[in-house]
Amino acid sequence: MKADLSAHVITEVRTLRIRTRWPRLLGRNALYAEHGYGYEAMVHRLATDGGAVGWGLARGPAPKDAPDVTGRRVSDLFDPAVGVTDPSAHSLDFALHDLAGVILGIPVHRMIGQAGLTELEVYGSATYFDDITPAYAPGGVEVVLANCRYDCGLGYRAFKIKIGRGHRWMERQAGMVRDIEVTRAIRQEFPDCMLQVDANDGYDPEGFCEYFRQVADCGLFTLEEPFREERDGLKRLRELIGTLSPETTVTDGESRPDIEQLLALGAEGLLDILNVDIAGYGLTPYRALAPRALEREMRLSPHTFGLGIKTRYAAQFVAGTGGAAPLEGVIDETEGVDMSAYPFHEGVMRVPDTPGFGLGLVWGRELE
Repeated sequence: MKADLSAHVITEVRTLRIRTRWPRLLGRNALYAEHGYGYEAMVHRLATDGGAVGWGLARGPAPKDAPDVTGRRVSDLFDPAVGVTDPSAHSLDFALHDLAGVILGIPVHRMIGQAGLTELEVYGSATYFDDITPAYAPGGVEVVLANCRYDCGLGYRAFKIKIGRGHRWMERQAGMVRDIEVTRAIRQEFPDCMLQVDANDGYDPEGFCEYFRQVADCGLFTLEEPFREERDGLKRLRELIGTLSPETTVTDGESRPDIEQLLALGAEGLLDILNVDIAGYGLTPYRALAPRALEREMRLSPHTFGLGIKTRYAAQFVAGTGGAAPLEGVIDETEGVDMSAYPFHEGVMRVPDTPGFGLGLVWGRELE
């Protein structure tokens, strides 16, 4: 195979369905009802006249509608130094990164810069409101603990705890009391695990600060989306962190991100970790964003919920850019996708040197 993007012409673009399955019902969070047992996603598969094949998650509002790039050279669509260069091909972002890596014989993290570590801490992100899920058969706090034990058995040594029950599902004060009870119960059972909490903007600044006062001695690593981003509230929270738990950080950016606002908050020292979604935002835009965040001493932990594929994308990304915070892991099995090139043991995932993303597409369902 010729290791030159200009020597490869795309001969085929296919769109396929894949399905991820979670081993248990993932319950509610502050904003949404039960997430279910998994979902379908679309991927694009590209092939060239030189025998190269690459694939990746589809991007954009109409993932079924892949652009017709047959007959075009890969170099007309993609530059390894920046990513996708033709805006009409943005939905092929991940597929083109994978294809270019295969052609050039390098992993994506080397293409991006190889500035970070290739052994990365990954936390379990499936601790939802399982105490009140489903509504007709709530399991109580013990079910939340049992699910953490299950995830520990999968190799996770860090957990993200969903909080914010009083935003939608319980009376406000009762919801906070339960959030505190769950946080403290998990810390008691897992005294050595890294813990972080995610409110999905389900609190206001006053309420979240009160919650944090009650759990600050739990040694939380980060507070994710404590409330909708606003400077004054974050200043109050930062002052409280400085008094009660100086090592605790603040994470934001997943929901409807205003990138310039997030960067401004980072520059003020009010936001420590950026977690814009890796698939929703896209790898090419993220590559441009990363240096701006790192200049402001922000760390990177792209949001990856739903698909283990996204965790592997995030791992390649931060292994390339550097500045990684612990990454979000997903307890899924994705039909027809081989992720075995990424060993995971005792909370650490190793990023492979396999060309492209190192993910095998064994099978996907054809569109009807």
